[in-house]
Formats: sequence, structure tokens, C-alpha cells
Amino acid sequence: MMDGIQPIEMARLQAILGQHLPVFTIKKPVYQTVMLRSLQQVWTRNHTHLLDVGGGTGVIAEAMARLLPVQSVTAIDLVDRFCPTLTVPARAYDGRNIPYADGAFDAATLNNVMHHVPVAARQELMREIRRAVTGPLYIKDHLSTGVLDNLRLTLLDAWGNIPFGGMVSAHYLPRAEWEMLAAGAGYTIGAVAPSAAYRTGPAALAFPNRLEITMRLDPA
Repeated sequence: MMDGIQPIEMARLQAILGQHLPVFTIKKPVYQTVMLRSLQQVWTRNHTHLLDVGGGTGVIAEAMARLLPVQSVTAIDLVDRFCPTLTVPARAYDGRNIPYADGAFDAATLNNVMHHVPVAARQELMREIRRAVTGPLYIKDHLSTGVLDNLRLTLLDAWGNIPFGGMVSAHYLPRAEWEMLAAGAGYTIGAVAPSAAYRTGPAALAFPNRLEITMRLDPA
């Protein structure tokens, strides 16, 4: 974690999310808090312009703009289901061509996105991010070791995404695929966050926290 950065407080994150999604005025954002804290663990510096690819409703982009060391955040996604109350810029795009100039951003994030991208399109997406972004790519996603993990993750995605209109169709990546994607787009895996407690008790037994991974890819 960068020196001087305080861990994200769940109450503060809940207040931010609740401004845009009413469910969070009641529901505590446990998963989202752990996710953003994990991003903190691999964050390298104060970025000027961050691109959040696959931003969904845009609330995580909004939270990153408020809670992480970054001056501005822009969210893009295939479908415009962005909350109308966002203060960060957000726009739909075609899923292939990021609608910004070469090097327009100095960092990017992919938060629980890549496993929803068709396998044949993943390398192209990574190269397009590399074109538009001069610095690191921060990824929060899943790590699968086989068929049983894939089943667990399918259930997790349904649990987490259906209430918000998110994608459910997915193909989960083992470590070797992550390394291949990184190398193919001119990145190296620069840091991986320690395992974090996304779930506790029976939920953690059914869906082990090792299924979650947060990493920073650095330009090679």
C-alpha cells in the first residue's frame, strides 16, 4: 500500500454508494470494501487520469474517484446502465475500440470484468487498454483451479450480479491464462494483493476467498 494512505472505511464507502444505489442505504458493502482495500494494496502512485473499463453502474468508479489516490476517473461499458447521479464521466462503447486517444490515461482498472469477456476477445481488449493507457492496469477478478471452482464462481456471479442487472455468462481464468494475457499485451504482473476476507463463516467455506485475486500489471 502507498505510504500515508488510510484503509477505506466501510461506512464512508456505504455513504458514497448509497447516493446512487438505494440498496446500499441498508446493505453494508462488505465485498466492495474488501475489493477497494485490495486495490489499495497494489496501488503505486497518485494517478492523474484513470479509465475504469467495464464500469457497470459506475458506482465503483465513483468510489475510486473519492477514495483512491487518483485525480479523475472515467468509466466505460458495453451497456449504458450507469446511475444518472454519478459525478464521474461515464459512457457506453462498442467493446472493441476504446473511444479515447493513445495514452489518454495513465492507469486503468478492470474490476470483475475479464471473466465476462469472450475468450477470443480478451487479448484484443488488453491490447486496446495498453494503447489508451500509459501506466499500470489494476485488475480485480477471480482465480480458478478447475471445474469445481468454476461452478463456485458461477454461483457467486449469479448471487452478486443478477440484482444489479450485471452479466452472468463467464469463463474463469487460471493463473497461466492471466500470465498469458499480460505478456501478450506487453505487461508483467507487478504485484498481487494478499488474500483478503471477502467472505467469512459458512460462505467462506462454500466460496473460498482464494477465488478472488487483485493484481497490478505493469507495462513491460
